[in-house]
Amino acid sequence: MEGSKPDTSADRYDRTTMWLHWLSAALVLALWCLGETIDWFPRGDSRIYARSAHIVFGAALALILCWRIVWRATRGQRLPSAELGRLHALSTVLHFTLYALLIATVALGLGNAWMRGDNIFNWFTLPAFDPANRDLRHRIGDLHALLANWLLILASLHALAGLWHFFVAKDRVLARMGLG
Repeated sequence: MEGSKPDTSADRYDRTTMWLHWLSAALVLALWCLGETIDWFPRGDSRIYARSAHIVFGAALALILCWRIVWRATRGQRLPSAELGRLHALSTVLHFTLYALLIATVALGLGNAWMRGDNIFNWFTLPAFDPANRDLRHRIGDLHALLANWLLILASLHALAGLWHFFVAKDRVLARMGLG
């Protein structure tokens, strides 16, 4: 039926939007992998460098995320929805949930680094917020890890939806983000 499906052949998103999207995705994946393997590194400098890299990449993601939100709100290219009805609503909820999880995970990660008083590449040490409060430190760390896992799960569903558009719906949704 003509007109029942949104036009997904619209131009691509602007380069900055695409760049920020893919950089965010790469950082999330790298941070998750590094976060899952930090304890594999032997105690000492190797683990300090792995944890430091995780913290620095997390801080970079925080900056990219701030830039991305400001860009999207002010100058980013807006395209029509690729879906209608319930799929549009589901897509919107998923996108807002991804942003909320990104913000919460990054905030908890940065809070976790300050709570622990991490050593950054043996150059300097963040002052520990409350070094005696091990319970709070563990809660923040556990919540950071839980939200990071949920972020990866939802980001994977987001990627699978993109693949569905490409292989099943055979529309141009992925092309709008620079693929396909």
